[in-house]
Amino acid sequence: MHKLIRSEVRELSPYNAGLTIDEVQARYHPPRIAKLGSNENPLGASPHVTTALASLAKAVALYPDPSARTVRVALAKSLDIDAEAIILGNGSEELIAAACRAVLDPGDRMVTFYPSFPLHEDYATTMGANVERVSVEADFSVPLDRLIAAGRGAKMMMFSNPMNPVGTWLETGAFRKLVTTLSPETLLVVDEAYFEYAAGEVDFPSAIDMLRGSDLNWLVLRTLSKAYGLAGLRVGYGVCSSPELRSFLDRVRTPFNSNAAAQMAALAALADLDHLERGVVHNRSERVRIRSLLADNGFRVAPSKGNFLFVDVRQPASVVAEALLTRGVIIKPWRQAGFDHFIRVSIGSSDDNDFFVRSLLEVV
Repeated sequence: MHKLIRSEVRELSPYNAGLTIDEVQARYHPPRIAKLGSNENPLGASPHVTTALASLAKAVALYPDPSARTVRVALAKSLDIDAEAIILGNGSEELIAAACRAVLDPGDRMVTFYPSFPLHEDYATTMGANVERVSVEADFSVPLDRLIAAGRGAKMMMFSNPMNPVGTWLETGAFRKLVTTLSPETLLVVDEAYFEYAAGEVDFPSAIDMLRGSDLNWLVLRTLSKAYGLAGLRVGYGVCSSPELRSFLDRVRTPFNSNAAAQMAALAALADLDHLERGVVHNRSERVRIRSLLADNGFRVAPSKGNFLFVDVRQPASVVAEALLTRGVIIKPWRQAGFDHFIRVSIGSSDDNDFFVRSLLEVV
């Protein structure tokens, strides 16, 4: 088997998807469980989604629209973007993989933030590319000058904004400066999985608005898994700098990658902006409250514009995570070198957030 598998794949670590509620219940039997490890929306999906899926039985025997045209048209209208420049994915993770397959050759250089969303690195590594990490500063801010320097001659630059797992962000002025230094020979991939939670806040840029009309080649990724509450249906999408780029990405994604249920749910979720706003408002108030509470108890917590917090627990995060699991709290211990004493905790309901803080204080 060792000789059969490509060396790039052998070097990868398994993705840390975290435990499910059922797994924690079966293993630890806690009286209650707060699932705060996967950045899911505590308000769930819009009620409109339930209504839309009532008609799913009529569609399950037929293949879905392979281009998800109706969903792309709805997105194009809301974003004021040509529908031919939009691509749907089975979660935005699929589009990360598609971009790497379409662009990266062995030996190419891909630049990303560190700590990073592991799949940014993994899919590039799988293609034989060399990943260059630009680590955050001690205050968790982005070192713009080092990022610009690393980007020179890179085949791809890919990062989350807001950053996952840290939560910090590249501000509008910094983003504008970065864009002016990039070449069209570098594909810029901006992963905005948490865009809705940060949109409209002071000095947070929309990558689509900032890149629109530029001569760069770019891909902005967004998802309906987080703020729209469709994590179980895997609906991601990408806005491409041109229909031509989208056509190449189409060639390396799987056919029928967006299933019928996902397309139905996406249309319903996109139409319920009131539900989206309720989730965003809840997240912002709870994020401030819990960050302050943790800081008051002596924890170092990174600033965040996502629906999560990055917390220094001052000891191996895996040990803390295991102790929290026995109490029924699911969080994500970070395992990348240099940050393995941090945990990432999602912003959940007010009750679950308080339960997490109480449990953490018992453990640490």
